[in-house]
Amino acid sequence: MPAASRRAFSASLATLLLGSNALAQVPSAQAAPAPGAASLPAVRPPSLKPGDTIGLINPSGAGFQIQRYEQATEALAALGFRAREGVNLRARYGHFAGTDSQRAADVNAFFADDTVHGLLAVGGGSGATRILPLLDYALIARKPKVIGGFSDMTALLNGIHARTGLVTFHGPFAASDWNEFDVQHWHGAVADARALTLRNPQEKADQLVPREGRIRTLRAGLARGRLIGGNLAVLAAMVGSPYMPSCAGAVLFLEDTNEYLYRVDRMLSTLRNAGHFERLAGVVLGAFTNCTPGEGFGSLTLDEIFDDYFLPLKLPVYSGAQFGHIRRKFTLPVGLDVELDAQAGTLRFLSAAVS
Repeated sequence: MPAASRRAFSASLATLLLGSNALAQVPSAQAAPAPGAASLPAVRPPSLKPGDTIGLINPSGAGFQIQRYEQATEALAALGFRAREGVNLRARYGHFAGTDSQRAADVNAFFADDTVHGLLAVGGGSGATRILPLLDYALIARKPKVIGGFSDMTALLNGIHARTGLVTFHGPFAASDWNEFDVQHWHGAVADARALTLRNPQEKADQLVPREGRIRTLRAGLARGRLIGGNLAVLAAMVGSPYMPSCAGAVLFLEDTNEYLYRVDRMLSTLRNAGHFERLAGVVLGAFTNCTPGEGFGSLTLDEIFDDYFLPLKLPVYSGAQFGHIRRKFTLPVGLDVELDAQAGTLRFLSAAVS
């Protein structure tokens, strides 16, 4: 190789090595800004009053039984409220409750209507993530209202909070069973403006020790932070979008249903690999109903999966909390500051969730 070429090669090699050293000195991902939309100041909606009107929405799957809508209206009447159906509530497009535009239009219209005081999803299904870009977040920020549901509503509850700061409510659907437990916790959160402490009921009946409502403490301790979360599958599908809230300093709550355990593992890895576990304050895990190994050679148990993902975080975690796809469920205010006690198995609102 000619001398000039050797000198040029040596200079190029030196530049490459210096570049590699510079890259090695880039701060680690742990020092990077937390993923997810930056947290806005929490906005508590006005509490619901007797006689208020609640708009019925269907942001996800279509309902195929007329009685579902009748039951929702009757349940709200029994709770002391008037129900108003969205214009497109009974629409259908494939398995969705209308087109994306129709489903979003009902949400926007109810937030715009000053005679409507809250919104409640009739049921779940899938498709709520499709309408997130179509919601009028400036309108929602100007006219904050109670909005609630669970399961696929996780998309709207977290997306609206991320974009506006509005505290939203992970709780019963309008067409849920509305047992005494549900009524007590939902009404306490959205109407009575109580700073609730959520604790599983312990019922022994004629048994020596309780079998229902048991919790498992993965790591004891107290944690305080903004409550974020909901259905694991929906939340994992929101990763990387502007509708995923920041989990930095948050208390994360998760539940799911009808998922094989390998899928639960994969969805948790999605959240972890995207950086959403790095700065959590604490974790509370609800019901993972009918989440089974499925067919195949073998599987980790649900407890082993939880241990793998949450024990290395060295923060307070407990499982078995009373929320998810189960008959009796808490109402959880997404975006409200709470205190988690992983040993006692409690979540305490640090203030009322409504104003």
